[in-house]
Amino acid sequence: MAPRTNARGLPARIKQACAVLGAAGLTAVAPASPAMAGADSPKPDFRPLPLTAGPNILWVVSEDNSPYTVGAYGDPLARTPNLDRLAARGIVYRRAFAAAPVCAPNRSTIITGRYASSLGTQHMRSRRSLPDNVGFFPEFLRAAGYFTSNNAKTDYNTSTPETAAWDENNKQAHWRHRRPGQPFFAVFNFEQSHESRLHERQPLLTDPAKVRVPAYLPDNPESRADLAQYYDCVTRADTAIGRILAQLAEDGLAEDTIIFYYSDNGGAVSRSKRFLYENGTQVALIMHFPEKYRHLAPAAAGSSLAELVNCVDLAPTMLSLAGLPVPRHFQGRAIAGPARSPAPAHTFMFRDRMDERYDLSRAVTDGRYRYIRHFLPHLPLGQHLDFLWKQASMRQWAGQAQSGQLNALQRAFFEPKAAEELFDCEADPDNVRNLAGEPAHRDTLDRLRAALRGHLLSSRDTGFLPEAMMIALSGASSPAVLAAQDTAYPLARILDLVDSCQLGQLAPTALASALTDPLPVMRYWSIMGALSLKPMPDLSAGLTDSDASVRLAAAEVILRHTRDPAAWRVLAAAL
Repeated sequence: MAPRTNARGLPARIKQACAVLGAAGLTAVAPASPAMAGADSPKPDFRPLPLTAGPNILWVVSEDNSPYTVGAYGDPLARTPNLDRLAARGIVYRRAFAAAPVCAPNRSTIITGRYASSLGTQHMRSRRSLPDNVGFFPEFLRAAGYFTSNNAKTDYNTSTPETAAWDENNKQAHWRHRRPGQPFFAVFNFEQSHESRLHERQPLLTDPAKVRVPAYLPDNPESRADLAQYYDCVTRADTAIGRILAQLAEDGLAEDTIIFYYSDNGGAVSRSKRFLYENGTQVALIMHFPEKYRHLAPAAAGSSLAELVNCVDLAPTMLSLAGLPVPRHFQGRAIAGPARSPAPAHTFMFRDRMDERYDLSRAVTDGRYRYIRHFLPHLPLGQHLDFLWKQASMRQWAGQAQSGQLNALQRAFFEPKAAEELFDCEADPDNVRNLAGEPAHRDTLDRLRAALRGHLLSSRDTGFLPEAMMIALSGASSPAVLAAQDTAYPLARILDLVDSCQLGQLAPTALASALTDPLPVMRYWSIMGALSLKPMPDLSAGLTDSDASVRLAAAEVILRHTRDPAAWRVLAAAL
């Protein structure tokens, strides 16, 4: 049978052949080191696959669930028989992480193979476009002859259309609609475990008296009920996943299909999803390789691996399994197949605007220690979010905070953050004991701080452009294009400025220079950094700045110290 390209309607960047990759379309190449190639790196291409060459690949994806609700990870309260059977004959990753603790930014990362924070698509419900040379990884599979289907959630957090990625993208999408003998990449998303399922109480199957209440939550009936219902929701997702796995077996495809199960972020009970702690970012990841494709597996069936994996690794892994070259602009690594590369020493996560509330934090982990850098430490984690406050446990927690009924660990969620947090996740899985100030952990703090800075610089993290400024300066192009220009976005200078204000002591002359810098992004961060300085410098000139983000930052900082009428007028004019 002749190779089928199935490339109708695909962008020219995918259709064009790249002769420099060599003769064999099945030869995979390793990506650049995970930090990585810039937004202007060329995308490699490949020759079409013969229909018999590639394995089928099935993704079953549950929403908003941390590993502890999956039985294969050891929790006796978890009831996930289908996933547990998959794990028993598959590979379990114990240290897998979402790049972001919420769906859309993490899904943007997954589908592009790049951290959304490097693309400007990290803010929840963003509509920023992708750079011209960055698309959706299923485009590569589709161009190579795969039937690609998605049932049905996309949520890629970008205005760039996903039509080229999928042969089918709807609630009826199924591998059964492909041509006879055509390999498939099929995705099924399951919402039974989504956070929204906690908004209405259902009869509980899990005994609330048996759940473990994390140290940061008050132990009350509302917390226990939400935690118990969360277990029940994951069980319902497992049942739905079981039906798809049964269909695969019924169609006689189980021995021809590599199966991936993962959750799109952690969660979903209060202070998990949306937050950069362990239970907000750690995800379940299970892979199953049939005997026919065991040579592509990273370990034997029944293995449990401790290597670091991030959702940014999924795109390169899929191309590796299909025998396709891995684009150099991908920022993850292949964890299976011929392009598999060694596990990194660290992996990274980001948090920006969540729904209607702005924030900016970054995290890195080596698997045991987790370092979180909060760049807006004056903002509490517990900013009111309309959707999050629909949980009964969240409303009760906030009410107890207002009435003074919480201990120090529980109250911290509603107070300003430390600029740096460091946690030993083995000794402190709830991430409540901040070790950042302890001399015994200084070396660990310095190591992880340096690793995070290196990642921010090499990935050209766009988060230090305030969102409104990012939109205004980028115009119709991708923010990644702007962020790649050091003259317009001097990221190292920004980080030096913020660190000097928040972690050290900025010299008055340096701050004065930054306050009058020609770049609005430097003026913005000089004002936000001033929040950490004592005494606070005179910021009144910022109220008449030419950039709206700078004016608003000046008004905010000033009004945290005084009721200056001029600052109120700036806010009124902006509104």
